[in-house]
Amino acid sequence: MFERPGGGEKAVLVQLDFGQGDVPERLEELKLLAASAGAATVAVVQGRRERPDPALFAGKGKVAEVADAIRDAGADIAIFNHEISAAQQRNLEKELGCRVVDRASLILDIFAQRAKSHEGKLQVELAQLQHMATRLVRGWTHLERQKGGIGLRGPGETQLETDRRLLGKRVKVLKDRLKQLERQRAVRRRARTRRDMLAVSLVGYTNAGKSTLFNALTKAGAYAADQLFATLDTTSRRLYLEGPGQVVLSDTVGFIRDLPHSLVAAFHATLEETAAADLLLHVVDSASADRDAQIDAVNGVLEEIGAAQVPQILVWNKIDATAVEAGVERDAYGKIRRVRVSARTGVGLELLRQSLAETAQERAEPASPVVNAA
Repeated sequence: MFERPGGGEKAVLVQLDFGQGDVPERLEELKLLAASAGAATVAVVQGRRERPDPALFAGKGKVAEVADAIRDAGADIAIFNHEISAAQQRNLEKELGCRVVDRASLILDIFAQRAKSHEGKLQVELAQLQHMATRLVRGWTHLERQKGGIGLRGPGETQLETDRRLLGKRVKVLKDRLKQLERQRAVRRRARTRRDMLAVSLVGYTNAGKSTLFNALTKAGAYAADQLFATLDTTSRRLYLEGPGQVVLSDTVGFIRDLPHSLVAAFHATLEETAAADLLLHVVDSASADRDAQIDAVNGVLEEIGAAQVPQILVWNKIDATAVEAGVERDAYGKIRRVRVSARTGVGLELLRQSLAETAQERAEPASPVVNAA
């Protein structure tokens, strides 16, 4: 059986078109993901299929093309921009003679590199273990052998069963620790509520400029970079505005299309801050040709975590790259719908501050009593 090498950073990217559309944007995103993980793209293989092949996902002919690309470029890893099953991954690794990584594993690897806080590391480890649990079955030859030899004979438990049991124990420990951190977050949220503070969360597609906007508004100095998933750990700061209302602004992890469900589940404690917010600032990269699909992807994740009903203001960011003027757009009822800004240059930020102050003031004002006509 093929033995997996431990390292390797020269990658062949595989993007197949199953009729979902947006293939050029998806491929560009895969290149950014690979670069964020530390891989150098040496070749790209594309193709079209009606449906995935049950055994090899891409089919015999396309897999042979990928193998040729790997050999010609001297690559040592193949990255598929799709979710592939454990059986398909093992079959591909036998055919290609190198490691095969799917989209979910690639994102998990980036998260593992980016996590800095204790809670972030716990969440990433939980997501990795949950993903690994689906790939233990006959994954490696040593897992199929029965324990034997002096001191190892016993109840007849296979190495595979032992690994699964130990993995299950670790998952339980991680979930218990994250629940404790979740309770601590709930206490802090209740304290903010008692102080009548407006909780605002920045959400948006990864690399839309959330952390840059967060720093521009709060002077927090949070890490910001032109890369996918630069921010993993939630950072909160008080934002001082004119008027009676007070605001706590939180910078959160960026979303992405086809975000692994295990990752959403593991980051439940962090994402709960978003679901419990009073207002979401949905940051959009207005310079991206794929912005509409990115908005839909973010709204899909918000629905998955129970935050679909939280009021939103679209922050049309990066207007310096589109030559669009700063401004505020309102709906038919006078509610603020969109604010056009550039977090990098600071243009339009005062309009965004005024919009937040207006929202905070509306929340701070007592509701007018309803008088029933006699």
